[in-house]
Amino acid sequence: MEGQENKLIIRQASACDVSDIAELDKICFSVPWSRESFWHEISENNAALYIVAEKDKMIVGYAGIWLIAGEGHITNVAVHPDYRRRHIGEAMISVLISESEAAGAEAQTLEVRRSNSAAQGLYAKFGFCAEGIRKGYYEDNKEDAVIMWRRTQGASA
Repeated sequence: MEGQENKLIIRQASACDVSDIAELDKICFSVPWSRESFWHEISENNAALYIVAEKDKMIVGYAGIWLIAGEGHITNVAVHPDYRRRHIGEAMISVLISESEAAGAEAQTLEVRRSNSAAQGLYAKFGFCAEGIRKGYYEDNKEDAVIMWRRTQGASA
């Protein structure tokens, strides 16, 4: 099949993906999660759903969500720097929202760095709104996090 290698594939993460996800996390974040943390999330945490984005036969992005009490808490969204601005993050967020709603979630939430206006703009495209601040949330520089929420129609605040 010609052209298949360039196709973006989004699929559920498996234990076999943990090392690649942990390496990508090191590239994307100043305080990365440990390999063991990802292994636990993917292999043992029944409330968690992690997905990966594959392009050119490599994992170029990953995202995770916890499904708890009718809400989806997006834990991570990461795209390799060489693959940014290609709608990969957008595709993964769309899948997380769809999967969480299929599991009964009526709202999704996340924290994002106050300085990360690009990510905030992406989340706003999906209907996320800033509803609060977590002071000094990020370990590396004590930067504040903006708490964003997205609610389905009819869900109460």
